[in-house]
Amino acid sequence: MTVAFFSGKGRRIGVALGAVSAGLLVLSACDKPTPLATVTVGDKSVGVEASCYNDGDPIKESLIQGCLNKKAEHSIDVAMDDKVRFGVDPEIAENGWTLFINGQQAEQEPYKKTYRSIPGSAFFASQTGETTDKTQISIVETQGKRLTGIWQFQLKKTD
Repeated sequence: MTVAFFSGKGRRIGVALGAVSAGLLVLSACDKPTPLATVTVGDKSVGVEASCYNDGDPIKESLIQGCLNKKAEHSIDVAMDDKVRFGVDPEIAENGWTLFINGQQAEQEPYKKTYRSIPGSAFFASQTGETTDKTQISIVETQGKRLTGIWQFQLKKTD
């Protein structure tokens, strides 16, 4: 004669607890995604995770220039008369963020809101006055003078 050690209800509870434990184990092994930055032109948007990010801690000085020069994987078409809208997660805005154009800082003071809009024409004039067809934009999260995250986009002129 065999005796059941667990009733049907006990087995179901045991299976449920095992499934929850396995799920928590799987989730603990996942990397936390980086905050998102988004560029919108007209009805098209591109959202990306950071190309360089250290969980909110400062990026090592030796890595910053390489991160700023890293080629953007995502691009969006922009006409000279378009408005380019930049959006960041609230945690990026809380620290402050600034734009870099082709690896060069374009603003002195960090911006502290989650959204801003800039005319497309601002991104396609070189320092010599000539126009360019492509521009690399980096959204850079700051904490004081330290950089904590870099998001890359490429703007492509359509005129």
